[in-house]
Amino acid sequence: MTTVLIADDQPMQRFGFRMLLESQDDMTVVGEAGTGDEAVQLVARHRPDVVLMDVRMPGLDGIGATRRIIASGAPSRILIVTTFDLDAYAYDGLRAGASGFLVKDALPEELLAGIRAVAAGDAVVAPTLTRRLLDAYVHHLPAVPGAPAASDPRISALTEREREILTVIGQGWSNTEIATRLHLAESTVKTHVTRILAKTGARDRVQAVILAYDTRLVTPV
Repeated sequence: MTTVLIADDQPMQRFGFRMLLESQDDMTVVGEAGTGDEAVQLVARHRPDVVLMDVRMPGLDGIGATRRIIASGAPSRILIVTTFDLDAYAYDGLRAGASGFLVKDALPEELLAGIRAVAAGDAVVAPTLTRRLLDAYVHHLPAVPGAPAASDPRISALTEREREILTVIGQGWSNTEIATRLHLAESTVKTHVTRILAKTGARDRVQAVILAYDTRLVTPV
């Protein structure tokens, strides 16, 4: 059973999400929050599998709440729900540690599939779309002049092959594309990806893409 917390300042929006989620045999809503601060408190109390996080809320917004939840070490995964699919809010949400984002007018089946994917540890946002976001907002990245990527502690433990795969993940390649282009079995690629996430502490593939940008393994096109 996937437990979900709904964080949205619109009561009718929360009601609609709850009705949809509770119509599913494999989902249950453990709480609702109308502000970012309340969302942080309820996550600490209920430790849901997934948080549906609105961006614009009074006081602490959804981005700030996401940042606090991730920093707390909570196992909950965050799915940002935003009005626009390519904007600074989506970018900031991913940078804060969200596992993906969906637009508010997504079809019910898309929302449900997104929640299930995030709960399973997958990323909702395709890596190619994540790259478009990062290319658009790369000026926000911290400057690390002269620092070679290999010296970054987050990737120093990676093997040469793992660093190569992290680089192409950052470029938006799927597992199938990596297997084909690097002449590897797809099961081998999946093993490499799992090890990369474990060694770097990246929560999912989206965060791996961001890591590739942070460490300058990938630069904007």
